[in-house]
Amino acid sequence: MSSVPPNMPPGGARPPYPRYDPKTQYRVYREQQKAAWRAQREAWKAQRYAWKAGYVGAYGPRVPSIVGPVILVGVGIVALLVVTGHIAGEDFWGWYGRWWPLLLIGAGIALIGEWALDMRRETPVRRSGSFVGILILLAILGFGASGWHHMRPWFNHMGDEGGMNDDFFNAFGLPQHDMDEQVLSSQIPANSAVQIENPRGDVSITSGDGPNIEVHAHAVAFASTDSDANKIFAAEAGHVTVNGNSVTVKSDGNDNGRLNLTVTVPKSARVTINAGRGDVTAAGLGAGISVTAPHGDVHLSAISGSVEMHFSGGKHDFSAHQVDGDLITDGDCNDLTLSEIKGKIVQNGEILGDVHIENIGGPVHLHTSVTDLQLASLPGDLTLNSDDLRVAEAKGPVHVTTHSKDVDLNQIYGDSSVDDRDGTISVEPAGAYAIDAKNGKGDIEVTLPPNASATVDGHARNGDIVTEYALSVSGDENKTVNGKIGSGASKVVLNADNGDVRIKKGAAFPATPPTPVADTVPKAPPAANAPHLKAPKAAPPTQPVTQ
Repeated sequence: MSSVPPNMPPGGARPPYPRYDPKTQYRVYREQQKAAWRAQREAWKAQRYAWKAGYVGAYGPRVPSIVGPVILVGVGIVALLVVTGHIAGEDFWGWYGRWWPLLLIGAGIALIGEWALDMRRETPVRRSGSFVGILILLAILGFGASGWHHMRPWFNHMGDEGGMNDDFFNAFGLPQHDMDEQVLSSQIPANSAVQIENPRGDVSITSGDGPNIEVHAHAVAFASTDSDANKIFAAEAGHVTVNGNSVTVKSDGNDNGRLNLTVTVPKSARVTINAGRGDVTAAGLGAGISVTAPHGDVHLSAISGSVEMHFSGGKHDFSAHQVDGDLITDGDCNDLTLSEIKGKIVQNGEILGDVHIENIGGPVHLHTSVTDLQLASLPGDLTLNSDDLRVAEAKGPVHVTTHSKDVDLNQIYGDSSVDDRDGTISVEPAGAYAIDAKNGKGDIEVTLPPNASATVDGHARNGDIVTEYALSVSGDENKTVNGKIGSGASKVVLNADNGDVRIKKGAAFPATPPTPVADTVPKAPPAANAPHLKAPKAAPPTQPVTQ
C-alpha cells in the first residue's frame, strides 16, 4: 500500500505556494477601495440625475405643491392693500393675531385635497414641501401678533397728538397737514338724541344754553403733497344730519388722517358717542351720555342723567366726576377713577390698571375675573390694584371675593363677608356688625370697636390665634377660638388655612357714616393716575397686638 497521500504529485512533493508580499496585498486592497468609491460616486450621480429628471426611485415623479404659490400670492395681495391704504396696518395685525391659525388649517385642507387627487393617479407622485419654511415664518408672526394684540401698548397710544395718529403710513414720516373746517351750526328740537360718529380723532362735547348744535372740526392729514392732503380732508370732513329728534354728527374718517371734533349741544340733548381711535371728553351735559371708545381715554364731568360706558382693548383710562345718575360700564379698561356719583356703579370687565373710587351715593359692584366686590354705598373711598383692595368708610353689606390680594376693610357700617386666598384679610367694622372671613392661604385680622358685641367662632389650620378679648383658644396644630364679647349680638366667623387669626381692640367710630355730598361747582375730570380725588382720612389709632 502506497504511503503517498491522495491528490499529491508522484513522489510526494508538495506544490509550490506563492511567496507572501505585503506591498502586493496593500495595492490590491487599495484598488478594491477605489473601485468601491467609484461605484458609490456613480450611484450618487445617478440619483441626482433622477431627481433632476423628476423621478425619485419607487416614489414616482416629484411635482410641486400649489400651497406655496397660493400663500405667496395671498401675502402679496395683503401687502399691496396695506401699502396702498386700503387696509390699515394696525387693523390687519390685530385681525391676523387672532385668526392666523386659519392659515394652517387652510394649508392642511389644500394638502389633503392634493393627496386625494394624487391617489387617483396611475403613477404615484411625491409633493414638494418647500413651502414649510414659509408656514413656520407665518406661524411665528402669528404668535407675535397675537401677543401684541392682547398687550397693545403701542397701537393703543398711537392716536395721541404728536404720535403716529394710529396710522400705518405715518411710520414712514409723511408730512402732517392741518386745517380748521367751517363751523357747522344747526337748530335742533328740544330733547333731541345726538349721535356722534368719529372713527379717527378726539371728541370733546359740552352743553350750551341755546337750541343749536355747533361743530368745530380740526382736520389732520398725513400726505406727501397738498393735493393728497386735500383729498384726505374731503374724505374725513364732518357733516350734521337732522331728522326730527334724531341728530347725527358724522365723519367717514380716513386711514391717513384724523378729525378732532369739538361739539356744543343743547343741555336737554341725550348724547351717544361712537369713537374709533381717539380720546373723548364731555362736561355739563343735562340728559346723560353713552360712550363707546375702543381705542382712547374717556373723561366725563358734571353729567346729569345716567352714563353708559363701553370699553374694548383694555389699555385705556376712564374717569367720571359729578354724575347725577347711574354709571354702568362694561368691557376691559386700564385705570378707573370715579367720584361723586349719586347713583349706582356697575363695572363688568377686566381692570388692568388701578381703581380709585370715592363719594358714591348708590351701590357699587365691580366684577372682574379676579375680584367681585359689592357694597351698599361708599361715603369714603376705595382703591384696587393688582396686589391690594382697600375700602375705607363704606356702608354694608360688603361682599368681597378675590384671590392673591391683601384685603383691608376699614370703618365698615354694615355686615362684611370676605373670601380670599394667597393674601391677608383685615376687617374693622364701625359697630356691632357681623363678619364672615375665609382665607385659603393667609392671615385674618379683625379689629373690633370698644363697644363690640359679638359671638366669635374662629379656626386657624396650621396657624396661630391671638386675641385681646377673653375668648377660649384651644388646639395645637389646628386651633379654635370661640366665645362672646359683650352680649354677643353679632356673629363673627373666621377661617384661616395656613395662616394666623388675630382679634384686636380698636378705636370708636361715629355712629353713622357721613352722607356723600357733591360739589356745587363742576370740576374738570381728574387725571387718570391721580391716587385720590380728595385728601385721605387719617387712620384711627389702634392698640398693639398682644402676643
